[in-house]
Amino acid sequence: MLDGSLLVLGIEGPELTADEAALFRKLQPAGYILFTRNIVSAEQTRRLTDALRDLSTEQPIIAIDQEGGRVTRTKEIAPVAPSAAALAAHGDMVRISEAGAFTGELLHQLGVNLNFAPVLDLDHYPESQNALRGRCWGRDPQRVIDRAGHWNRWLRKRSVASCAKHFPACGRAQSDPHHDLPSSDATLEDLLREDVIPYTALMPELDAIMLAHVEFPNIDAEFPASLSPQMIRRFLRDQLGFDRHLVLTDDLDMGAITKRYGRGEDVKLAIAAGNDLALICHRTDTAEIAAQAIAELPRWMIDDARDRVERFRKRLHTPVAWSGKRWEKTCAGLAKLATEVPELVLAGESSPVAGY
Repeated sequence: MLDGSLLVLGIEGPELTADEAALFRKLQPAGYILFTRNIVSAEQTRRLTDALRDLSTEQPIIAIDQEGGRVTRTKEIAPVAPSAAALAAHGDMVRISEAGAFTGELLHQLGVNLNFAPVLDLDHYPESQNALRGRCWGRDPQRVIDRAGHWNRWLRKRSVASCAKHFPACGRAQSDPHHDLPSSDATLEDLLREDVIPYTALMPELDAIMLAHVEFPNIDAEFPASLSPQMIRRFLRDQLGFDRHLVLTDDLDMGAITKRYGRGEDVKLAIAAGNDLALICHRTDTAEIAAQAIAELPRWMIDDARDRVERFRKRLHTPVAWSGKRWEKTCAGLAKLATEVPELVLAGESSPVAGY
């Protein structure tokens, strides 16, 4: 028995292969995630997202990481919006609103309905190789609320849902979870004092929450945050009140997880911990193993997650009719914005997050 309804899957290239199409028809995943490898031109990308919709019996999630700066998956086909760090350094709320709005406009035209942004991590270690350099809105919780909240508001006004990340505090990591599992000695009291304030303040305006692949042994000595019942069910959902939000893992193909857990075990632990969706970005050939593992979970657990996924999908916007003229106007706006907000130079930055 297979259950793909709690999976978000990556795609190999710019066109669906026959094997992928057959797999997606069979599994009916909750959604898909696009990367640079899937994006060759605006028209091709829109054809791809339309094809993914055609394969689905329900409105699928079509997601992307489009933060601005170096984490921009459309950089080969459109101007790049300024990063969170560049916008924060510039300090102009009008430019922040434009960045959010133009990002939403661009994605909506491509057929994307969920952006894995904004980053709400506090920038505890700005010089560390922890994958977050240039991606954070600041170190002070109130500044993060003001800036990220404003950007998020304008993204959503352009018919694209948002996902705050990386709960509870990937900014406390001092290594890159793409390679290994970072660890932080922070306690729940530490997180409540600073790191989770942006999440709770922006709760009504967030559509989804992504968990961090970071371990917090003073909170859960056994599992990283992304697989921790203590962190997700008890802290995020019960204590902080995020029980009706969609909650999902970061990519389970990252080294932080693959070096400790096998495919199937990771997905089962993720859903059991309280995630609604498991993200498999690159090893889509393992999706059937993941779907089989989900089917082995208790029925109440699957139904609980599926109910939240279905409520979320019903709120997603359908894509606007394609218009080359509208696309060119959006790109012109992004290009102008990029000249007005200079990007920061990040010497020595080496995380693979920008290359996907």
